[in-house]
Amino acid sequence: MKNTTLCAVLLTAVLALPAAAKDVAGVAFPDAVSVEGKELKLNGVGLRKKLVFNVYAAGLYLQNPSREGAQAIGSEQIKRVRMSMLRDLDKKTISEAIVDGFKKNAKDKLPSLQQRLDTFTSAIPDLKKGDELLLTYVPGQGTTIESKGGQKISVEGKDFADALFSVWLGNNPVDGSVKDGMLGKE
Repeated sequence: MKNTTLCAVLLTAVLALPAAAKDVAGVAFPDAVSVEGKELKLNGVGLRKKLVFNVYAAGLYLQNPSREGAQAIGSEQIKRVRMSMLRDLDKKTISEAIVDGFKKNAKDKLPSLQQRLDTFTSAIPDLKKGDELLLTYVPGQGTTIESKGGQKISVEGKDFADALFSVWLGNNPVDGSVKDGMLGKE
């Protein structure tokens, strides 16, 4: 009986511990962040590689964690992608990758998103190793893009947010292993 009680107490204590922050390629991702007074939990992290080069580490934060891309994309909750650059990337390279992701995932919806996509990509600056890009969707407010060297802008529409988050979590993600990592599958 003593051993059963002790095991139950230890198990309860272990389960009550907060999730540890994750580290990817030297970038620490805290287990939670606060946005608009709400706690977002780290859903997962991924490492974007191109050939043999590490390009960026990305973390997905959700109010309600999910292992399913469609659910994470379509849910009406605050969500954030935090990208930490592992090498210098110019505005053109980043913008082209995001536009390509929109084309692959938004397809027939792209014409109605194009003007907002142009506004969004215009706010992306050149990024240096160590810089971060925060992409945050808040229901009823839109999607913001923030970075150290760029302007903070907001783009309206849930449809835009869905297309943007599809770049990493959609049926045709920029990188399958990044998608799996962000969904906590790796």
